[in-house]
Amino acid sequence: MTALAASAAPGGVAARIETAFRRAVEIPTAVLVLVEIVVLLAGVISRFVFHHPFVWTDELASILFLWLAMFGAVIALQRGQHMRLTAIVASMSPQWRQRAEALATVVPALFLLCVLPAARDYAADEWFIETPALGLSNIVRAAALPAGCAVMLLLMALRLLRTAPRDLILVAVALAAIGGLLHVATPALLAMGNWNLGVFFVLLLGGAVLLGVPIAFAFGIATVAFLSTMTRVPLTLVVSRMDEGMSGLILLAVPLFVFLGLLIEMTGMARAMVAFLAGLLGHVRGGLYYVLLGAIYLVSGISGSKAADMAAVAPVLFPEMKRRGAAEGELVAILSASGAMSETIPPSLVLITIGSVTGVSIAALFTGGLLPGAVLAVALGVVAWWRSRDETPAPRAAGGVVARAFLVAIPSLLLPVVIRTSVMEGIATATEVSTIGIAYAVLAGLFVYRQFDWRRIYPMLLETAALSGAILIIIGTATGMAWALTQSGFSRHLAQSMAGMPGGAVGFMLISIFAFVVLGSVLEGIPAIVLFGPLLFPVARAVGIHEVHYAMVVILAMGIGLFAPPLGVGYYTACAIGRVSPDVGMRRIWGYMIALVIGLLAVAAIPWLSIGFL
Repeated sequence: MTALAASAAPGGVAARIETAFRRAVEIPTAVLVLVEIVVLLAGVISRFVFHHPFVWTDELASILFLWLAMFGAVIALQRGQHMRLTAIVASMSPQWRQRAEALATVVPALFLLCVLPAARDYAADEWFIETPALGLSNIVRAAALPAGCAVMLLLMALRLLRTAPRDLILVAVALAAIGGLLHVATPALLAMGNWNLGVFFVLLLGGAVLLGVPIAFAFGIATVAFLSTMTRVPLTLVVSRMDEGMSGLILLAVPLFVFLGLLIEMTGMARAMVAFLAGLLGHVRGGLYYVLLGAIYLVSGISGSKAADMAAVAPVLFPEMKRRGAAEGELVAILSASGAMSETIPPSLVLITIGSVTGVSIAALFTGGLLPGAVLAVALGVVAWWRSRDETPAPRAAGGVVARAFLVAIPSLLLPVVIRTSVMEGIATATEVSTIGIAYAVLAGLFVYRQFDWRRIYPMLLETAALSGAILIIIGTATGMAWALTQSGFSRHLAQSMAGMPGGAVGFMLISIFAFVVLGSVLEGIPAIVLFGPLLFPVARAVGIHEVHYAMVVILAMGIGLFAPPLGVGYYTACAIGRVSPDVGMRRIWGYMIALVIGLLAVAAIPWLSIGFL
């Protein structure tokens, strides 16, 4: 990841204003992370220990979460941590690279300028809605959207003041020309029907991503351009969809698991765990790659969020893997691929969604999801084994050394057990369980490993907020884009076309795989299932495909689309969690993607893998 613009000259007015804003935003944002942890942990304690649950904890956490997401996006913007693709920009001449950087500043500013009035109106409309538990006006929560947009817009304006006037004029003229062309071509675009979606969500969106515009704002500007040109839909509806995408309480697990990962590293738990795993498998070629795949398989579904699953594992294993010579691109490639691999592993939120919208037994889906995930894990393991053929494995550790490392690592190894048991036994929800992990890690750091640096807490809180904000703003704009696609009637026409494909069950299965890979890259799993599940599952049953088998295939296909570059949101999420530029990982991920496709075709061709244990 690269900064959106060069730093201001020391002592400049813009630099001083930006520094003041940074301090004004960072302190309350760090406090928000802490308060979220305390509120959710208090809910667990009140319910499980005192049997007198606080009814307001989830509501308060939801209110604070939107502020955390927006202010985290501000901090990510200040630090240049918003995910973007810079492969093409890096190959440009210095002069054109500066113009691309100007574009990467102007486009987000333009998007924020478009949605800020709509966000203000949306928040004002929420004034009349009262929260059920606390009795507060919902504007207390919704005001985070215009506040965050306004601060980000101000930061962009300060950066534009530092942009060379010639580059700024050139970019402005180019964007004005595109806007004018779209306006003039509106009748022709309307006459194209749904084919005009390719202009906005392939050409416009793809061009913005390739030219280095941050992914979140590329999604946003393509959506705004489509709705402004092709419809009369007010942008307040886009803002409401962004709110919906960013406010799901299950997503609160993302920042909390990010903080848990940082805490595990700081307290020495990660070092103890990796020392044992390295001693156990370090002499095996690609041993730690297998550990990563196994860890994702085990923790998947605990939080309901793939981003949270990856955030729980990557900070523990990546440092040791890098010390052993693993390339950054290889690490983020297998992390992203493992996210796609684990989509069917229960208790997956996508499985629950499929059951709720199609009537398929959730228990059957949970039973059928384990083996397909294992098939894809084996496929990825084969690629990891081949890729690690040139690595020099560590010498085999003596049995006594491994045993001592195991004793030291027991508290660390118990953490995943504590987390999963807390969910399965009903002690905590998928959102709350990360706070139990945080409390466990604090106690282990203070009293077991005796390694707890209080001075690192504040930087860790800020890192948590920035990383979470970069992820959540992508989810928000992607949700708005998904809504725009559904309003166009695209989903209904696609379902009709798929149902009319020749080839019977085989043809329908193959076209479903292709369609859901594409849909997964632009809609993510849950929106795509809500849109197409009720339409396509009856067709699958009519052609003789078992509904659980079909569910496994479409979930895995969506997972591949979600984590495959250049459009897959999950890939950029993995890059953000691994703190690796998307360019570096993109050169190495395709081998893993091919393995996932082969595994998916095996699952599609062998129904027993999905329904053999029903």
